[in-house]
Amino acid sequence: MHQQTLGDFVQEKGQAMAASLLRMTQPGLSKALRSGRQIYVTHLPDGSFEASEVRPFPSQRRDESAA
Repeated sequence: MHQQTLGDFVQEKGQAMAASLLRMTQPGLSKALRSGRQIYVTHLPDGSFEASEVRPFPSQRRDESAA
């Protein structure tokens, strides 16, 4: 299994192909890239790809009074 950042994956495959391989839309992929989230793509042994995000635990809560 090979793992790389979402940005590197998109540079290698192109946005349209990367979105297709991750079973998502190109606009959704573009938004994820712009957000600066820590997303890693893993090339699985069966040839497919999966993406996962690294987030703090427990996740930070927004100030509920600002809602």
